[in-house]
Amino acid sequence: MDIHKEIDTRGLNCPLPILKAKKALGELQSGQLLKVVATDAGSVRDFQAFAKQTGNELVEQQTAGAEFIHVLRRR
Repeated sequence: MDIHKEIDTRGLNCPLPILKAKKALGELQSGQLLKVVATDAGSVRDFQAFAKQTGNELVEQQTAGAEFIHVLRRR
């Protein structure tokens, strides 16, 4: 996967990971990928809802220890 931008939202709770992701997606071109690393367990559900509401594609979600990794494709 060719990640174009990665943001670190470790230690931040809802809604900050979503807000930072929204800002970062705005800086990307259509089709580019954003990787978000979070520690908020609620971010899994939050990013699923965010993708559905905004039309951005949630390409992948992973759990790595205490971290949650989300990859979004800008619409």
